[in-house]
Amino acid sequence: MKTALLQITSSDDPTENLDTVRRMVASAVEQGAGFVLTPEVTNCVSGSKTRQQEVLRHEEEDETLAGLREQAGELGIWLLIGSLGLKTHDADGRFANRSFLISPQGEIVAWYDKIHMFDVQVTETETFRESANYRPGDRAVTADTPFGRLGMTVCYDIRFPHLYAALAQAGARILTVPAAFSPVTGAAHWESLLRARAIETGCYVLAPGQCGTHPTTRGKQRQTHGHSMAVSPWGEVLLDGGTEPGIHFLHVDDTSVTEARRKVPSLTHVRPFTGP
Repeated sequence: MKTALLQITSSDDPTENLDTVRRMVASAVEQGAGFVLTPEVTNCVSGSKTRQQEVLRHEEEDETLAGLREQAGELGIWLLIGSLGLKTHDADGRFANRSFLISPQGEIVAWYDKIHMFDVQVTETETFRESANYRPGDRAVTADTPFGRLGMTVCYDIRFPHLYAALAQAGARILTVPAAFSPVTGAAHWESLLRARAIETGCYVLAPGQCGTHPTTRGKQRQTHGHSMAVSPWGEVLLDGGTEPGIHFLHVDDTSVTEARRKVPSLTHVRPFTGP
């Protein structure tokens, strides 16, 4: 399956972002892609909860979800919407950070809410409290496609290997990690974490990322790491998207998963233990 990772620089204007992504999806398909993936928070990157309250919508009203579902159906492709910021009916008003897998018929095949919240102080001047605006999910998700079973994750999830082990043990052969990674932690850990999860599970790891400095109408301007990446089941970096917006291609071949797991069948060697 020819696969395309979209690397974008989303603003805090969902309509503008949708127009950009639709053009990129169309271009990817013109170049032969049958599976296209977008990054985390495709619809809106914003550090302002006030702005998010203004522009984010509930799932059934979200223009990005509706527009990309329509496009996937028109083009007859599989599409992973890396994630969307969505309003919820939670009493505390927090949003969902939700990933969607869309079929060639434009249907939602699976959805996944990011489990692990990025609550960190990276430097003296760079602090994130994702849980202040987003509520965590509580369910791991796999989904079947003609080119392999997917295990769906988002960004900061990559630091929690037990999630990826569970997905692989449930049959996942491709792991998706759409992201809006911090430049500081990205430079230090992004590639290493992605390669580690691929090696541990014998899965493809597909990680489309946000990049650059994100236009904003209010609140602190945010920067993201870029370097959308695909890693083979043997841990080889198949592509690195650099730091500019663009479309990056690879071929996903399920036989590579079979071969990596034949060489090192670690998923079959898991043993229970007690302690410490």
